Amino acid sequence: MTTMTENASGLREFKMPDVGEGLTEAEILKWYVQPGDTVTDGQVVCEVETAKAAVELPIPFDGVVHALHFPEGTTVDVGQVIIAVDVSGGAAAPAAPVAAPAAQPVPAEEAKPEGRKPVLVGYGVAESSTKRRARKGVEVPAQQGETLYAATALQAELNGHGAAPAQRPLAKPPVRKLAKDLGVDLATITPSGPDGVITREDVHAAVAPAQAPAPAAVPAPQVPQEAPARVQAPAPAASYDGARETRVPVKGVRKATAAAMVGSAFTAPHVTEFVTLDVTRTMRLVEELKQDKEMQGLRVNPLLLIAKALLVAIKRNPGINASWDEANQEIVQKHYVNLGIAAATPRGLIVPNIKDAHDKTLPQLAEELGALVATAREGRTSPAAMQGGTVTITNVGVFGVDTGTPILNPGESAILAVGAIKLQPWVHKGKVKPRQVTTLALSFDHRLVDGELGSRVLADTAAILEQPKRLITWA
Repeated sequence: MTTMTENASGLREFKMPDVGEGLTEAEILKWYVQPGDTVTDGQVVCEVETAKAAVELPIPFDGVVHALHFPEGTTVDVGQVIIAVDVSGGAAAPAAPVAAPAAQPVPAEEAKPEGRKPVLVGYGVAESSTKRRARKGVEVPAQQGETLYAATALQAELNGHGAAPAQRPLAKPPVRKLAKDLGVDLATITPSGPDGVITREDVHAAVAPAQAPAPAAVPAPQVPQEAPARVQAPAPAASYDGARETRVPVKGVRKATAAAMVGSAFTAPHVTEFVTLDVTRTMRLVEELKQDKEMQGLRVNPLLLIAKALLVAIKRNPGINASWDEANQEIVQKHYVNLGIAAATPRGLIVPNIKDAHDKTLPQLAEELGALVATAREGRTSPAAMQGGTVTITNVGVFGVDTGTPILNPGESAILAVGAIKLQPWVHKGKVKPRQVTTLALSFDHRLVDGELGSRVLADTAAILEQPKRLITWA
């Protein structure tokens, strides 16, 4: 779809693009420019929210902003003109700013916190440049969608820096990204990792002196569990001000999620099975991997091993990795696994996925998980990253919940819910001992997954987590 037009007066119009496959509308969240501002090719001019993600839009030409056609908070159809730019080089008077329901937006250079320039979601625009990079990735064809996200974190890391200096500090991409987000210069950090590699702990230690010391935590019997995809801020205290009700418009991600969940619940016949298991050995392995040289600087937590266990179980029972084609009355067997990780964000639930997760080694899987979480926390998850999932994991244990009955992500055949890991009395080698115990719940589409297949997948996943050495013998 053409997203720009030019008329005889030298005004060039930029239309709302389809920033995700098949989307029809987007809400303008924030303008970063106003009439009269000079813009350059590749400069981000606004942020919009689609039914899948928040996306920052760059302008594809140089000029002076003549008019903004819609105020913030307006939902605009794909193809409608949203901004006009005078590209003639003249001094034509700009149109009056469009009235906005919120406070006036600030220029682009002030719109983002220090250390982060606006970038199009999923594309690494260099901080030191205002020129547009090659746009071959903006319109994402279906065949490219499965490989785009896996390269996003690394590409952004490489694009975000110029030529490497002669003495470039040693650090893995997720660590470099963490340092960039926290405003820490890697050159000022003394590395503690093997062979002079800077770790995540080194970066956090570098910013610790500037932060107030946290009060000492009271030891508790429950095992702390990292929140791999928990990105919600604590809920503010209720303040009713005498109002009996508050109505919140349902739009964007929440609207799409609601429609998808209703469609899934009333289309696919759900079956959920549960298993409670001893994961003490898995928790020990997590601690060992944190000290492993190959895993330094990577995100290592129970979810990593649970994801790997599920991937091995799918390899042993490939029939569960499929989808139901209602139109053609066919079962579509997938020979790849795009592993979705449910993430709670301020805009609603999203499920980005790790492309071709079945081919990832443990360090590669850890790196992808880290990049996925960091991107979700920043609200920069691209639409392409949420397309093409085959199986999903949702970690309700981070909220202290034992388990649940998860609803399938539309188009997928299975979803695994992971409960809280707690110390509980457990019979181990004939004696009752305190062990680390959790509950897994697997929901699956009963049209294409029968009870035997679903049970085998859940049992295999549990068996691996009880005896992690099976990751080697079964892989």
